[in-house]
Amino acid sequence: MTALIAFVFLGLFSPGPNVILLTASGARFGFRATRPHLFGVAFGVGVIAFVTGLGLGTVVGAVPWLRIALMAVSSAWIAWMAWTLWNAKPTLSKQSERPFTFSEAILFQWVNPKIWAVSIAASAMLSDLSPFRLAMTLAVVFSITNLGVCLFWSSAGALLKSLLLNPDIWRIFMRCMALCLLIFSGLVFL
Repeated sequence: MTALIAFVFLGLFSPGPNVILLTASGARFGFRATRPHLFGVAFGVGVIAFVTGLGLGTVVGAVPWLRIALMAVSSAWIAWMAWTLWNAKPTLSKQSERPFTFSEAILFQWVNPKIWAVSIAASAMLSDLSPFRLAMTLAVVFSITNLGVCLFWSSAGALLKSLLLNPDIWRIFMRCMALCLLIFSGLVFL
């Protein structure tokens, strides 16, 4: 179990779409406004881990067209999010500018390739468990571990908010986050 927790922690803590978006949201909107996004990610990651443990990850890996479709949708959505970060304004000038909601963060996990990859790899570590027990174990480990990861990155972003009061520095930070997302959108196909 220790090896599983360490693997999940390293897989989720390292930079990827959730980490980038939560850090940017914390910096842009503050920790309090980012909480629904944060909790949605933690819950959504647990859902993906659960369905992976039940066998959906095996199906996605075994059906080439499904895997390619998931990669294409993932890449397009992540590139779109990079575009919105790139064009974000230092002041919240539009009503539509807001952090992800709880349900949007959950739904994003379905096209987050990093979560699928980590979930599939983690399920292979416990292949001796029954599918339901594997699914429950993965869901609990992923959700609890990712809650800590999300709290860290959202808080880190919120702490940066005070350093980003200068609009030029803020724009540079957001564009760096956007470039990281754009790079990740291309890595989906590797």
